[in-house]
Amino acid sequence: MISKNMTMPAAAAPRILNWLLALAAGVILAMGAMQAARAQGAGTPEALIQQVTGEVLAAIKADPSVQSGNPQRLLQLVDQKILPYVDFEKTTRLAAGRYWRQATPEQQKALVKEFRTTLVRTYSGAVSSVKQQTAVELRPSHYPADATDVVVKTVIKQPAGDPIPVDYRMEKAGQGWKIYDVNVLGVWLIENYRNQFSQQIGQNGVDGLIKSLAERNAAFK
Repeated sequence: MISKNMTMPAAAAPRILNWLLALAAGVILAMGAMQAARAQGAGTPEALIQQVTGEVLAAIKADPSVQSGNPQRLLQLVDQKILPYVDFEKTTRLAAGRYWRQATPEQQKALVKEFRTTLVRTYSGAVSSVKQQTAVELRPSHYPADATDVVVKTVIKQPAGDPIPVDYRMEKAGQGWKIYDVNVLGVWLIENYRNQFSQQIGQNGVDGLIKSLAERNAAFK
């Protein structure tokens, strides 16, 4: 069985990977997402965040099975609307740290697959939190014009509760940008999971980590 350290603390769970909520909440205040993207300029990391959040939110609203947390539909949503814009392999590689280089190509592929499912499973409940009034605002992000690794800052506003700051770490890949890390309320996803993965691999090896994730994910499918 997976160790207790592989389970997100109750206080941290709403914070770390409200990734789906952050991606799904995309209505920019006082303007449509496409208008905002055009204002930012095509191809900018800000435009990508606005595009993805808008598309995901529209998909959730159009599909009651996604709203209810259907696991297969959630995975399909990730594959169709999020996966093209997220470098899950880099996220997993950085979370695994030095152990990634020790893993075989087959182990690396399996780890990426199970980690992606873990993220969706753990935070699928965030989808049901998306409301009509949920909105995302861009915050000022400062980086050189020729930067290829940037942080885009946003804040999620909901009908009830305090605004939630969410930062996206993004890397330019070819002609476009991809998300590979997320910071919610001061906690970076990769850093959080790196500590957990290191302990699990140290005890049971890479195969032990994959097995633990797979066992937890089995009930989700």
